[in-house]
Amino acid sequence: MHKSRGLNPTTLVLLIISIGLCTSFIRSVTMNVAVIICSLAYLVLQRASFRKTALILLIALPLAMGSWLSFYFFGTGDRWHVAWIYGSRVFAYLTLALTLTLTASAKMILFSLHEHLRLSNTFVYGVLAALNMFHRLRSAFQQVRYSAMLRGRAYHFWQPRFYLRLIIIALNWSGDLAMAMTSQGFTEGADRTELTRESLPWWQLLLVVMLLGAYLGVALGTHPW
Repeated sequence: MHKSRGLNPTTLVLLIISIGLCTSFIRSVTMNVAVIICSLAYLVLQRASFRKTALILLIALPLAMGSWLSFYFFGTGDRWHVAWIYGSRVFAYLTLALTLTLTASAKMILFSLHEHLRLSNTFVYGVLAALNMFHRLRSAFQQVRYSAMLRGRAYHFWQPRFYLRLIIIALNWSGDLAMAMTSQGFTEGADRTELTRESLPWWQLLLVVMLLGAYLGVALGTHPW
């Protein structure tokens, strides 16, 4: 498993969960903006793809605007402040998640959580197997639509019966995946030999505590706007 260039994925997960929970309860535009700036700064330091980051933020813009407009026109009390709280919170959550997803692969994240947080082996390898079959899912889309066209029908993405056939295909795949994992020596609940081990530096855990403490200290001590 390749080492992460920045913080360990487990550290980022703990940081995202802790700061994300605090953001849910603390109603402050200033703190939301601070989270956004810090998250984007980390992405820049890790040389994350600017194009992907900009595209994801652009896609989220209508969601943030919808949240802002909803609380501004239908909220109570200081609607201007409340609208900015919930509008900026969308980007705060999103940029927090990007610090993990754009700097570490799914394999790195799952293996790190398995090693440091005892995530189940069955869950880890099951998710990896499903992720590795995404290219087959694209082919399944085409096969379902082609088979429908041969019968004079047209399936579209908004039709439930289209997804019903995909679910049936996925159920067949689940059996194939189970047999493949068993043939490779995987036994649920059995001990496995770890080929690689990645240490989690103590200072990263201390960093999570310090950042969380600083966030709570500023938010609860100064009550920023």
